[in-house]
Amino acid sequence: MKSSKQRFTSRWGMLLTVLGMAIGTGNIWRFPRIAATNSGDDGAGAFLVAWIIFLFVWSVPLIIAEYALGRKGRLGVVGTFTKLAGDRYTWMGAFCVFVGAAILFYYTVVAGWCFYYLGRMALFGPDLTYEAAMGAWNGFQSSYFPVLFHALIIGLGAWAVWKGVGRIERVNRILVPTLLVIVLIALVRTLFLEGASEGIAFLFTPEWSTLAQPRVWLEALTQNAWDTGAGWGLVLTYGAYMQSRHGVVQNAFITGVGNNTVSILAAIIVFGTVFAILGQEMSRPEVLEVMRSSGPGATGLTFIWMPQLFSKMPGGNILAILFFLGLSCAALSSLISMIEMVVRSVIDFGVNRSHAIVGVSIAALVLGVPSAINLGFFANQDFVWGLALIISGAFMAILVIRQGVRSFREKEIDNMTGDWNIGRAWDILMNYMVPILACVLLGWWLWLSATVYAPDTWYSPTDPYSLMTCVVQWGTIIAALLLLNRMMAGRIRSFNSL
Repeated sequence: MKSSKQRFTSRWGMLLTVLGMAIGTGNIWRFPRIAATNSGDDGAGAFLVAWIIFLFVWSVPLIIAEYALGRKGRLGVVGTFTKLAGDRYTWMGAFCVFVGAAILFYYTVVAGWCFYYLGRMALFGPDLTYEAAMGAWNGFQSSYFPVLFHALIIGLGAWAVWKGVGRIERVNRILVPTLLVIVLIALVRTLFLEGASEGIAFLFTPEWSTLAQPRVWLEALTQNAWDTGAGWGLVLTYGAYMQSRHGVVQNAFITGVGNNTVSILAAIIVFGTVFAILGQEMSRPEVLEVMRSSGPGATGLTFIWMPQLFSKMPGGNILAILFFLGLSCAALSSLISMIEMVVRSVIDFGVNRSHAIVGVSIAALVLGVPSAINLGFFANQDFVWGLALIISGAFMAILVIRQGVRSFREKEIDNMTGDWNIGRAWDILMNYMVPILACVLLGWWLWLSATVYAPDTWYSPTDPYSLMTCVVQWGTIIAALLLLNRMMAGRIRSFNSL
């Protein structure tokens, strides 16, 4: 069997790399907004409880599965489905990769925004008024800079993956500690702001009645999947480079808990800063509205309000630079994992690494331009393919179920020297909980798209939030992959001697 011979040099290097994958812009700009959106009048603590529950019933079980699948298969996502589930399931692996690629095409745009604002903070400092901040954002969007920085980020990502897992590991050994240091510096600064304690108290105060709302639970699960990268195929890709002697259970818990810890720290920073500064001139409902109403890509809070808040505090100019430096590090480390997942799967079809990287980079450059120049298109792609991650998670569960959950656990997960045994509880979660949650969550969001997001145009594929825009885009890709399934499986088998 032809497979990757590259391996992480150490468990520490592997964990930093996987944490770099998991810790992205969603932790820093998405999580605080989602927590605010799902808070009650007294606090967001109940949402945090639901979010933590799903860490252990959805994210960690899937991360365990992906680590073990990658270590066993030693191939990319598509090759792993073909090798472990059989030829008929190749299209499922290809769909998971396509979802990751579709997200990659617009995630490079978000990463470009982060790097642009990092340069803007360093050169000009934060804007002092809402009008100035809006003018800066609108001027940026109407220029060629979004496309330019989109291309720049793709170049950086391609360079990072060019030499394989060795360079990826070295880059993340710099990016992840840098990000963590910046988060800790910002956290300490926030804790000393007058009024920050009110925002932090609000974040952790539970209003238990909010748990009676199904949407809170669904948002908590969706955010946790976004937070950790569970079910994307990213952990599976890095798992292919694990050393055989490394277990997966402890690594999965460190990945999930470490990632969620960064989300909590980011929320403390954002809630504390927003309440400390805006709380002097706004009521609590008005402050929360600022946090909730963010616009595409969380532009409102991250790129318009946060610079203004930094401008109003002592040392804010330095903190603004550090904030966007941390955001840029998070964006780049996650982007590297997306590029590597797609590239590694292309390699499974017999393409050499350099050609695969060039091809994926050109595709990302061209197909990301519409999102770079049109926020409406960006919002549609974020909605459609972000929602498709639920399908990817379900497919990962099917891949394990196809091999027999108990048998897979006993052979590939438990009884590893120096690692924990996960036990039969994992069998129940993978056999029942993950598939049920995927069906319920997907059905609920499609129902919302038909009744809330686009109730009058749910049947129109051109409406960015309609039911039909999801059905048409997913259906087109699935139909194409089903038609190509036999050819893809045959090519993977011929090049990898399965």
